[in-house]
Amino acid sequence: MLKSRGTLITTSARNKAFTLTQEIAQPLDLTKHLPFRVAVVSNLLALNRDWKIRDLCDLEPREMRVLLNIGSYMPIKSADIAYQSRIDSYNVSRAVKALDKKGLIDIRRDEKSKNIKILALNDQGKLLYQQLTAAMEMRSKELESVLTADETSAFYNALSKLEDKVEQLLAKQALTKIAQGEDAPGDQKELIRWYKKGQSGDMG
Repeated sequence: MLKSRGTLITTSARNKAFTLTQEIAQPLDLTKHLPFRVAVVSNLLALNRDWKIRDLCDLEPREMRVLLNIGSYMPIKSADIAYQSRIDSYNVSRAVKALDKKGLIDIRRDEKSKNIKILALNDQGKLLYQQLTAAMEMRSKELESVLTADETSAFYNALSKLEDKVEQLLAKQALTKIAQGEDAPGDQKELIRWYKKGQSGDMG
């Protein structure tokens, strides 16, 4: 086990199997690197890696995430899906096109702005949504079974803090680059917009 700020950190068998290299001065210990550890778990939790979920549809993980956002919050704008899920607008748009082609969603134009798409699941999409969420709930209960109620609550609070902090870091990096005269790509501009939206408390 590893110690961090006086707290013991459980080390997996996989991590115990690797020792830090002697060929580089001060190599990074990935077992103690928070973003890396979160990314490892995220890789394991990818929806298309779960066989039960993969058997339900042939959607890519990005498409499943967008479908789930539509199902949970419809009717919803594409831009709001990007903000809620932290998927950039370009990839949301690609996922929406794929879901539309597969006949899972209904798309209508906003009455005030024809450029804004309002998304909702159709009957086929709703059926798939219910199947996916049922499978996801089973997996969620299995995962939460290793945590106490207090640990689960603390974990969600920690995730919220991490999300806010990483958004702040990335947005400030982008703002610094813009201040230096660089032209920020679309995904960086979105990071800034999301950050400012969260700062203002405007969720509409």
